[in-house]
Amino acid sequence: MMLTEFNFFGVFMAPIVVYAIAALPVTMLIRFVLWWSGIMKWFWHLALFEVALYTCVLCLMILYV
Repeated sequence: MMLTEFNFFGVFMAPIVVYAIAALPVTMLIRFVLWWSGIMKWFWHLALFEVALYTCVLCLMILYV
């Protein structure tokens, strides 16, 4: 499958921009579940974990979507 640019009101955007925007709500949902279950307390550096979580979600979306 070949990835092509997306036309957004005359501006062509790379597919990674669309994936990056789509990965945000998925990451927010996972963060909410982790906060609700209390698992986020286990991590020492929360900001680093959240960036790593977003990066993992983005990479998985690029690979499998």
